[in-house]
Amino acid sequence: MLTSRPGSLLHKHMRNTIRQTLSAASEQLQQCSDSARADAEILLSFILACDRSFFHTWPELELEDAQAQEFKELLQRRINGEPIAHITGHRSFWDFDLKVSADTLIPRPETELLIEHALKKIPTDSTNNILDLGTGTGAIALAIAYERPLSKVMAIEQSPAALNIAEQNKELLKLSNLTLLSGDWFTPLNEQMFNIIISNPPYISDNDPHLLQGDVRFEPRTALAAGADGLDDLRFITSHAQKHLITEGWLMLEHGYNQADQVHDLLAQNNYKNIQQFNDLGNQPRVSIGQK
Repeated sequence: MLTSRPGSLLHKHMRNTIRQTLSAASEQLQQCSDSARADAEILLSFILACDRSFFHTWPELELEDAQAQEFKELLQRRINGEPIAHITGHRSFWDFDLKVSADTLIPRPETELLIEHALKKIPTDSTNNILDLGTGTGAIALAIAYERPLSKVMAIEQSPAALNIAEQNKELLKLSNLTLLSGDWFTPLNEQMFNIIISNPPYISDNDPHLLQGDVRFEPRTALAAGADGLDDLRFITSHAQKHLITEGWLMLEHGYNQADQVHDLLAQNNYKNIQQFNDLGNQPRVSIGQK
């Protein structure tokens, strides 16, 4: 983070002030983003290696030619629809700055709701075994391992490229209580049993028009879509999780806002009890849990 007026970073004799640059970029981004100003600030802070608060302190400082050109190039990528997280290679999530790539799903704020409810079920003073299925960047597993250092967290991911990103995030956070495994859902497991199995699986239907819109276009389809009704992976997880849950253990799932009834039925059909559902910040049902 920059704390004082930089020397080589910016100088006075160019035309593009921070204020002018951000204002023009925000206007251009209106066509493709509902967070245009924030997008512009994130891109500029990435180029200048500074905190966004720096812009409010030094709005009249001017960009060097190379900086202005680099910003123009990144801005065009965003206008073309490429996600901010893919452009910068980072995404803020929980208390972390996670590495992301085009090989991973970009962690969403809705998934923090899943973590919050998982933490309520995990004691801080005893060892619990937690399994995260389809970990992607590692976001869920990292947050739980960080918040519950006595627990042992295992995370499974089938994409080698995504697993590599998760490994990098684990190393950055220096978490020794997290184990990452390569494989498809429960395949890497032997007889391991868990207190909690948690997952944010693909849950969009294959023909959903949203797959062709916005940031989602740039994310891996395998991390998003799951069959004609989007429930294929949720069906598989609910039907196979029981054999790896201890008695009274919990299965905790994120799903689409319009899938609450179907996921409730899946949990009931597979003999889970104490089924509960929780709404996200948009007041949409987003998380369902059930107990073995």
